[in-house]
Amino acid sequence: MNLLFSLNKGYVDTFLNCLISIERSGGADHYDIYILNSDFDRQTEQIVRRHGKKSVFHFVHVDPALFDGFPEFKRYPRQIYYRIIAPLLLPEDLDRILYLDADIVVINPLTGLYNEDFEGNWYIGCTHANLFLELINKIRLGVVDDAPYINTGVMMFNLEKLHGQIDIAKIRNYVCSRKQSFLLPDQDIIFGMYGTKIKLVDTVIYNLSDRMLMFYNSDPSNKPIDLRWIRQNTVVVHYCGRNKPWKKGYSGLLGTFYYELMLSLSAPPVPTETAEKTEE
Repeated sequence: MNLLFSLNKGYVDTFLNCLISIERSGGADHYDIYILNSDFDRQTEQIVRRHGKKSVFHFVHVDPALFDGFPEFKRYPRQIYYRIIAPLLLPEDLDRILYLDADIVVINPLTGLYNEDFEGNWYIGCTHANLFLELINKIRLGVVDDAPYINTGVMMFNLEKLHGQIDIAKIRNYVCSRKQSFLLPDQDIIFGMYGTKIKLVDTVIYNLSDRMLMFYNSDPSNKPIDLRWIRQNTVVVHYCGRNKPWKKGYSGLLGTFYYELMLSLSAPPVPTETAEKTEE
């Protein structure tokens, strides 16, 4: 199974927790993990390698100057753009890869998502936007086609289709023309440029956050789900946004899975104020 991450050194500890959850629950005997980065040194690479029991790591250096002039914020550093050009950086013999944010806990096998039929699309992902937000995003970014706005924290790449399709000059031109309208820059780019090439899968199964759980359970057309249902059915729990169980002030039901992971490692969770990249 091919997995992709985009990291800086400040997020390695969070990634290692995610890695443990993948190796315990991800459903594969072996993982090839590609890590896009600009600041890893040999020591950082050695730390990562020591924690992989079923994984082989491939560290892919990205020149940060490629993204000079792209919008950056404290919560959205330059690394968020690396995944967009991943098809230019990965080996050409890879046919598919699953990108994951590091602020994730995997609680059931990833194999269903990993083997999902692309049906000719370039990406597979989940939306965190309701119909109203979809409309706002289309107006904001000038999108006229019927395209879903996905959360890019969990995303399958159809590399057979994407090799030769990603043009960083076109991406730069799009950013220059639209960056004043950006709210979630990497997601805005994927939506604006490639939205018609995305297949949606079930958010509650493959990209469940506390916010999406609240929205799902508050919709009268849905049968409310609880921790027992989530434990049996959900694959990816995503602590996107500011509300994370390893930070002070966390509030949410899904932190249960992070706390259980930490307790299983005999390391009770300690809230920190570490500056980290987050995704919406």
